[in-house]
Amino acid sequence: MEDDFLELIEPTPKIEKKKCRVLVFIISFFLKFTTVIAALIAWYLYDYFIAGATLLITFLIVGIIRSKLRNEVIPLNQQEFHYTDKAIATWYVAKRICF
Repeated sequence: MEDDFLELIEPTPKIEKKKCRVLVFIISFFLKFTTVIAALIAWYLYDYFIAGATLLITFLIVGIIRSKLRNEVIPLNQQEFHYTDKAIATWYVAKRICF
């Protein structure tokens, strides 16, 4: 029992500056709604078949971007936990842009 221990988990950083909070909002909005917005635009400009294809392709592309951001900034021992788009954007802005 003495060998059992919990590794300390680094909490999601808090963003203080307004510029950084705006960047978090923009990145999280991009990660959440890009697939739907692209599909709606394709549906409006073309038809529903191309809109469906656009939805699938943008879903894959945004998923790759999301995983790259998550793997780049979240500590290695915490990467197996589930993070929301806002948490991923907060980690990214805190670690790469607003130190």
